[in-house]
Amino acid sequence: MVTNRHVTTRPLRPPARPEQWQPRPRARAGTSAEADLGRSSEADPLLVLLHAIPAGHPARAGARGRAIEWYLPMAGFLARRFRNYGEPLDDITQAAVIGLIKAVDRYDPGRGVPFIGYAFPTILGEIRRHFRDTTWDIRVPRRIQELYRELTVVTDELTHELLRPPSTGLLAERLGISEQEVGVARLAAHSYRLLSLDQPRTDLDGEQDGQLTDMLGVRDPALASVENRMLLRHRLSRLSERDRRIIELRFDAELTQSQIAAQLGLSQMHISRLLSRTLSRLRLMA
Repeated sequence: MVTNRHVTTRPLRPPARPEQWQPRPRARAGTSAEADLGRSSEADPLLVLLHAIPAGHPARAGARGRAIEWYLPMAGFLARRFRNYGEPLDDITQAAVIGLIKAVDRYDPGRGVPFIGYAFPTILGEIRRHFRDTTWDIRVPRRIQELYRELTVVTDELTHELLRPPSTGLLAERLGISEQEVGVARLAAHSYRLLSLDQPRTDLDGEQDGQLTDMLGVRDPALASVENRMLLRHRLSRLSERDRRIIELRFDAELTQSQIAAQLGLSQMHISRLLSRTLSRLRLMA
């Protein structure tokens, strides 16, 4: 039994093995639910319509409301992943909904990025911002707190623009500060609320479900790659069928270049050149 011990709360990573959320499929005449689900996750018709309606048009408010309502379950799903981090679930859900609204308002279907791939980091960023704004227990100068919040906003913006995490140098340039100041702002993240290891945690029904100590060391390493996989799936869809097949055989099926060559009826040298060229294309895709 751990007594009178305090630790800084862990970085805000969701608990292991979350349920997988997907948009609810909307059935259409002549199409399967599976095909409809795929379209809704790539370019949801509601969001395409919303983006096409000019600002100030009477129909825009209704289209915006329907889009937000459609994706509310996604905001709730992401909020529940943080229910054991010492904050009321209602407050976390409210932050998630704010993130969803921002995602709906800022999403541009013309960029070709699936809405889920855009909305997930936006909502998670808003949830993390909620924790950062409400859990300062160690004394941190107000200037550093404000700088950290600005850093969080700029990091989210650049991640959306570049489709990858921005470098320290780029963050410093965008904020007009030195790289050392960026490092200081990042260190402020460690000044979160201190929680007792003996503090009880609750399940979805509000029932006590053990203590925080029960969660120590429980991680799902696959969670860190979820967003990257979503973006990669979109980029793979822009490759030719042959190049996409080579990537799948090499990294999903884990075949050697010789085995891939045998399957496709090509030489190993040709496969090597195609693989190298395709990987270079994937890195350069915006």
